[in-house]
Amino acid sequence: MTKVLLGIDTSNYRTSLCLAREDGRIVAEAKRLLKVKEGKRGLQQSEAVFQHVMNLPELSEQMKWEEHEIVAICVSEKPRPVDQSYMPVFKVGEGLAKSLSIYLQVPLYLTTHQEGHIAAGEYTAQERPAEDRFLAVHLSGGTSEILLCERQASGYAIEKVGGTIDLHAGQLVDRIGVAMGMSFPAGPQIEELAKQAEGEFRVSSSVDGLTFSFSGPEASLLRAISTGDATHAQIARATEQCIANTLEKALRHAIEQGLPRDILIVGGVAANQYMRERLIKRLEHPAVKAKLYFCDPVYSGDNAYGVAMLGWMKQKTNNNQS
Repeated sequence: MTKVLLGIDTSNYRTSLCLAREDGRIVAEAKRLLKVKEGKRGLQQSEAVFQHVMNLPELSEQMKWEEHEIVAICVSEKPRPVDQSYMPVFKVGEGLAKSLSIYLQVPLYLTTHQEGHIAAGEYTAQERPAEDRFLAVHLSGGTSEILLCERQASGYAIEKVGGTIDLHAGQLVDRIGVAMGMSFPAGPQIEELAKQAEGEFRVSSSVDGLTFSFSGPEASLLRAISTGDATHAQIARATEQCIANTLEKALRHAIEQGLPRDILIVGGVAANQYMRERLIKRLEHPAVKAKLYFCDPVYSGDNAYGVAMLGWMKQKTNNNQS
């Protein structure tokens, strides 16, 4: 039987299971977005926990358990690898992982949701950062951070060096989308609508060194929606452009400060093709000399694949030490 590692991730937006081989090949996976009521901009933790509890048995039925040998389990236990990082939703996956570990008598490894995103980025990008030390940008509904990363045998050493001081990039997208009548999450709808944009409607970005803010742009975009000063398509494009401009400025500052020029960009917002192309054009310019790496759009959003691959890294480290 094929040896696989089970990855589990129960984030604030999606329930995910993944069986992956050591070589990175996925043999089975199942994931489901959490349901958000029409007009709402997110979920309370209690509702998200309930949905995870209901989703896991149904998703488990889609996995090919009997065809593979599970050698270990890895689960995201919290949002980020820092003290006091906690979110109740992750305890659902952690509880399942601990129970399965005992039942199957296999090792259990704990990681974080953020490290899972970085690993998914590295394992699905067309090319990985060449050096062990690189920058990662994690853009999602719950995180907008610039991270100094260093690969280690069992995962990553991560230091936050910049990021938002208020709203996250994904929050900005979802709030503007919902205000225009879209369903949550609004990212794919914003991207599709923005393709119809004409004209030069823009909103200013707010960047101070490696930190930035999206509350000012949000106010400007909401004002444009209420006054009708711009079409919805123009507002969608201005939202994309504001996030891209914000990142461009912050990352230029990072490079000027001597931080790595290799930059991996992950998280749900990073799936946006317009932002990808704009950042590549601006930051890979000969005057800047950055090199950008992007997660496969399919795995930019929350998923358990990166968690599974982190499990393999930990498993190999554990085997080498024993």
